[in-house]
Amino acid sequence: MTTEPNPISSPNEPTNPVLGVPALVVSGFLGAGKTTLVKHLITDAQQQGLKLAVVSNEFGELGIDKALLQEAGGPGYVELEGGCVCCQLTNELLETLQSLWETIRPDRIVVETSGVALPFETLMTFWREPITEWVGESLAVVVANAEQVADGRDLEGTFEQQVSSADIVVLNKVDLVPEESLGKLEHILQDMAPDAPMIRSIKGQVDTNVVFPPTPTQTPSSKRKGQSEHRPHTHEAFESEEISILPKITPEELIQQLQSLQALRIKGIVNTSEGLKLVQGVGPRIDLSVPPSNLPQEIIGRLVAIRRK
Repeated sequence: MTTEPNPISSPNEPTNPVLGVPALVVSGFLGAGKTTLVKHLITDAQQQGLKLAVVSNEFGELGIDKALLQEAGGPGYVELEGGCVCCQLTNELLETLQSLWETIRPDRIVVETSGVALPFETLMTFWREPITEWVGESLAVVVANAEQVADGRDLEGTFEQQVSSADIVVLNKVDLVPEESLGKLEHILQDMAPDAPMIRSIKGQVDTNVVFPPTPTQTPSSKRKGQSEHRPHTHEAFESEEISILPKITPEELIQQLQSLQALRIKGIVNTSEGLKLVQGVGPRIDLSVPPSNLPQEIIGRLVAIRRK
C-alpha cells in the first residue's frame, strides 16, 4: 500500500473558526470495529481533500492500532499509550488535541477510545479550555458488534454504559447475523440509547455526512453541558496479556490455540504457514486477513489478548 500524504486544504477554503472544527469520539466495546470505521473516515477525508486528525487510545502496550492506522493517517495520527483516554490520560488528550490544532489545523478531529473506555468522559475534554476556542460540534459515535448483540455476550456494564452515552449508534458487522434479526438487535440497543439514531454498517462503511454533518448546527455538546445528570465512571476490571506465536504455524492451529484462550478480544500479526496474517479475534470468532504493508518487524508474531480479571 502506498502512503499518500494528507492533502492540504486550499487557502481559499480554510477551516472556519467561527463554526469550529467538528469532532467525533468513536467508542464501542472490544472488537466492535472501531479501527475499521476510523480507517474509513481517514480514506473519506483524503478523498474530499480534508485534513483529518486522529487520536487513538489502545488498551495494551503493543501498539497494533498504531501499525494499522499510522500509514493511512499520516502526520495527523497520534497514539496515546499508558492508560485510558477517558480518565487517566485526559490531560494528555487535551495537550495532544491542542498541539494538532496548532501544527496542522485539521478540518476534522476523531478520537478513537479503547474498547473499555466511556465516550461521555472523553467528550468532556472538548469542553475544556483552550479546546473550546476552536472545536465545533462534538459527537459520540458508538460502534456495536451485531454478532455480539445477537449472542447476548457482555451486554452489561461497560457495553451498556458506552451505548447509553451515544449520539449515534453504528450497528456494525450486520453481515454476520441473519437479516431478519436486525430489527430485534436494534431494539436492544434502542432500549439503552432511546434517543440515538441507528446506522447499520458492514466493515465500518458509513455515510460520513451523517457523522460529520455538512452544515454545522447547534452542537449536542452544548446541550449536554446543561444536563445535570452525569453517570459515575465505573470501569470494569480488564487485563491485557501479550502472547508470542512462533512462525509457520498453520491457520487452523492458530485459530484453535487462540479460541482456547476464551479472550474477549485478540489482535496482532502472525507469520503463518500461509504468510503474514492480521489476526482479529472477538469472542469465539477468529478472523485472519492480509495485513497492511510496511509493518514494524518488532510486532510480528505478537498478539494482545484482553479478558476480564
